[in-house]
Amino acid sequence: MVAVDQKELAALKEAVRTHLSEHRYEHCLRVSDYAVKLAKQNGLDEKQAAVAGLVHDYAKERTAAEFLAKIDEKHLPTSLKKWGNPIWHGVVGAEFVHDELKIDDPAILEAIRLHTTGAGHNDMTTLDKVVFMADYLETGRHFPGVEEARRITDESLNQGVFYQLAHTLSYLAGKEHVIYPKTFDAYNDWAEYLSK
Repeated sequence: MVAVDQKELAALKEAVRTHLSEHRYEHCLRVSDYAVKLAKQNGLDEKQAAVAGLVHDYAKERTAAEFLAKIDEKHLPTSLKKWGNPIWHGVVGAEFVHDELKIDDPAILEAIRLHTTGAGHNDMTTLDKVVFMADYLETGRHFPGVEEARRITDESLNQGVFYQLAHTLSYLAGKEHVIYPKTFDAYNDWAEYLSK
């Protein structure tokens, strides 16, 4: 549980706003709101979901040099260096949230780490799934299939996670992009789990 009153939340919003473009900040507000919606539906602490949603993209607009320096500073796996912002802003971004925003709730930090990659069904908490899906489904999203994804997620958070993993892999493969191995592993794990 994380106790955040409205005054603290307002201060946190200002801190996030100073590091993001208006477009990205507005996205974070919508993700926070959607995370609260999903938290209510899934019996999760709403304040924790609100904070995790708000800060999930805190590091999104950092430079490659900043991410590479943070990987070294925190002794993260050097294999991370070959990826880029789409992976870094979650996996490495949690370190910026911890160091600069002084958020030390391990559940929030892990939800930030996993929001870009997903993880296997045993490796994602309800909060992880809520932030993962809120980022995908927030009300500013208008991609083909988003309404179906919202409906599926309202019915089952687990099915929503699998939907997102499947469609993200399909999208990336269609664009002939390199795919982060942990996302492949997550998809396979969920596919096996949900087929039982």
